[in-house]
Amino acid sequence: MQKPLKLIVDNAGTRLDIFVSEKQPQLSRTYAQKLIGEGYISVNGKAAKPGLKLEDGDAISISMPPPEPDHIEAEDIPLNIVYEDKDLLVIDKPAGMTVHPAPGNPRHTLANAVLTHFPKLPVSGDAKRPGIVHRLDKDTSGLIIVAKNRLALANLSDQFKKHSVLKIYLVLVKGKLSPKKGFIEAPIGRDPHNRKRMAIVEKGRDARTEYKVIKYAGNCSLLEVRLETGRTHQIRVHLSAIGYPVVGDATYGVKSAFTSRQFVHAHRLGFKLPSSDDYKEFTSQLPPELETALNHIA
Repeated sequence: MQKPLKLIVDNAGTRLDIFVSEKQPQLSRTYAQKLIGEGYISVNGKAAKPGLKLEDGDAISISMPPPEPDHIEAEDIPLNIVYEDKDLLVIDKPAGMTVHPAPGNPRHTLANAVLTHFPKLPVSGDAKRPGIVHRLDKDTSGLIIVAKNRLALANLSDQFKKHSVLKIYLVLVKGKLSPKKGFIEAPIGRDPHNRKRMAIVEKGRDARTEYKVIKYAGNCSLLEVRLETGRTHQIRVHLSAIGYPVVGDATYGVKSAFTSRQFVHAHRLGFKLPSSDDYKEFTSQLPPELETALNHIA
């Protein structure tokens, strides 16, 4: 294991996380906070908090965690497979499951689970995304496609790039949305004030969302939302921007006493099968926890 890096404080009053990121530019402040929280950074031999104000002469010790593997492990996690052929799977993903591994979250993902059933899924560019054609947010439930071979992966990826895949979501927002049908068209990119969030920004990527009110429930609206593009957090960002935030969404929307996660469900998914070019469409009904929340709100 690499020896810990030692630093001596020479500017009293600086926060620990800021001091580390300034002295070690390869470590962002966010990553420094993560290392501090996991005990890889200590002050005078003791655990500390990111906001600790340092004193001149304090001794900082920085250890680096072992590198994460460049491949992912198969895990025996149950999956709800709603369709399968020689080219692909359509899976009804539960809320709370990340689609593929990412830094700090290497296990218990959809990709880990699928590898148990199909250990030779195709990879395109990123070994940690085997067979993954598109993504759903961790707390979004519903339908997602996984390709089983390279030709299918290329074919399906091309359909998504051409925006020919039908993607319809059921979404509950706060407020009675009017008009009952419409489009939201606004570019989306990283929030310049918070890199963990997305926002409508002038130089963002084009994004277009179509919505239709299914019904009003209390002071909320249940929507059928169709994505014409697939930008990160698109539904949540667009609906928040027009003043109708998603219920249960702690990042862009409003918290709810009836649901602990965002009320977004990938309800319908339609595309052409790679081998036959036949159009297929699949439907997933609201999961019980969202159905219960809707009944309480109504």
